[in-house]
Amino acid sequence: MADRPDAVKTALRALRFRDRTTAELDARLEQRGIGEAEREQALETLERIGYVDDERFARSRAERLVERGSGDALIRYDLEQRGVAAEIVEAALAGLEPERERAARIVERRGPGDKTARYLAARGFGEDALEGIVAQGD
Repeated sequence: MADRPDAVKTALRALRFRDRTTAELDARLEQRGIGEAEREQALETLERIGYVDDERFARSRAERLVERGSGDALIRYDLEQRGVAAEIVEAALAGLEPERERAARIVERRGPGDKTARYLAARGFGEDALEGIVAQGD
């Protein structure tokens, strides 16, 4: 039981500078040698008091990535890599402006053409978002 306060303190230190997912905190605590039972208790405590919330994290992270010009595939990948559950990822994506509209704004700024299409594809925009938006040729 003496490990539990250390687990909470370690998790709080990790949360000091940015929000993190439950999975990220669990991995950090495991790296620090904190046992599974203590990690679970610490994470439950932090979730109960609202310091850890994967849904809030996913919404916030998805919005930040949209501001950086990312498409749904890149956002999905980023959230999954951080250990966010698939249903939470999909809910976060559903709350965003449609991908096609975001792609259209980028095309307005960069201009139509193959180069813009490659840029959008590299940023994780799907074929549905690209279809009909970028004119042929560059």
